[in-house]
Amino acid sequence: MKKIMNEQLIYEILSVVEEIPVGKVATYGQIARLTGRDKNARLVGKVLSQAEFYGKYPCHRVVNHAGRLAPGWMEQRFLLLEEGVSFKDENHVDMKGNKWDC
Repeated sequence: MKKIMNEQLIYEILSVVEEIPVGKVATYGQIARLTGRDKNARLVGKVLSQAEFYGKYPCHRVVNHAGRLAPGWMEQRFLLLEEGVSFKDENHVDMKGNKWDC
């Protein structure tokens, strides 16, 4: 049976995102695991793409497993740099030094 994305699920995901400390990043997969949905990293991405409708959350602190920034979101890099996050290159966060250890 397919799980339906509802507001409870959305707020559950966003509450985990809210806990990511300043200067750290988490992956979509990490957020999925922390919400008990190990195989639903894409669902996390979908929720984050609509987060602005639910309040202000630090979605810029979420990257893919390799540290790649969200495609097409130019502001994400700037926001992370402001928080002291280091990068390997233009589009990839240095995951060794900046990944949230939760």
